[in-house]
Amino acid sequence: MSHNLPTVLILASGRGDRFKASGGAVHKLQALLAGKPVLQHTLDAVRASGLRWHVEHAGHPGMGDSIAAAVRHTLDAAGWLVLPADLPLVQPATLQAMAQVLVDQRAVVAWPELAGERGHPVAFGRDCLDDLLALQGEKGAAPVVHRWAGQGRGLAVPVQDEGVLTDIDTLDALARAEALWHLRQAG
Repeated sequence: MSHNLPTVLILASGRGDRFKASGGAVHKLQALLAGKPVLQHTLDAVRASGLRWHVEHAGHPGMGDSIAAAVRHTLDAAGWLVLPADLPLVQPATLQAMAQVLVDQRAVVAWPELAGERGHPVAFGRDCLDDLLALQGEKGAAPVVHRWAGQGRGLAVPVQDEGVLTDIDTLDALARAEALWHLRQAG
């Protein structure tokens, strides 16, 4: 695929404290979902999308720091799709659709929406480079989205992919994701 496509930044640095607190015996990214680690599901979806990708798994103080570090590793990218590693059910077609919004220059920032709820991955064009590099702390990239959306340069992209909202924060969430995975296999 061409080099004008954005790079997927897979954020795998989080400690997963909520998952452990809910009774998880292993790190949430190593937890098994239908017999395969959560992180492997996420990586498989990204690989299937055909997009370039970078996994950020060095320890960072917060999500903002992780995003900034991942962008520093991929400075030549045409844009970025920020994807927390604990979204194992996100579909390759969703990643491609979010990438296409940037390729078509329909927005500087874009996010998938399912039934009015914002999900991931969030897409950022090259215009966001300096803002992304300056990120730090727990809030992630929300301030960057807010800034560009406030200038009319943001876009909500309607999707029919529950994977954009299905993050594995607790054992309950893992069980829900597993049920959804089985439904998809049956569908």
